[in-house]
Amino acid sequence: MITLTVSLQVVPGELAGFVEAIRVNAEASAREPGCRFFDVCQGLEDDHHFVLHEHYVDEAAVEAHRSAPHFKVWRAAVAAYVVPGSQVNTLGRQLFT
Repeated sequence: MITLTVSLQVVPGELAGFVEAIRVNAEASAREPGCRFFDVCQGLEDDHHFVLHEHYVDEAAVEAHRSAPHFKVWRAAVAAYVVPGSQVNTLGRQLFT
């Protein structure tokens, strides 16, 4: 299983737009054949900090995710809602559950 973790900060005043954009992206991602898990977590102490956890069956599924039409919409949302330079993506391999 391949994991993708994304940490980011939302631009102040853009929280509502971001939440809608990530909801749409998460729903579309979860319907992809190679996606096994998609979770969105909001910071308790900082409600503008988010962490996304995604699990895909293999690297090909991650690439299919990145080339999906909804991902292009997500990339545009990142430009509008995410603090520049705050997004950190980590690709990993799940060792155990």
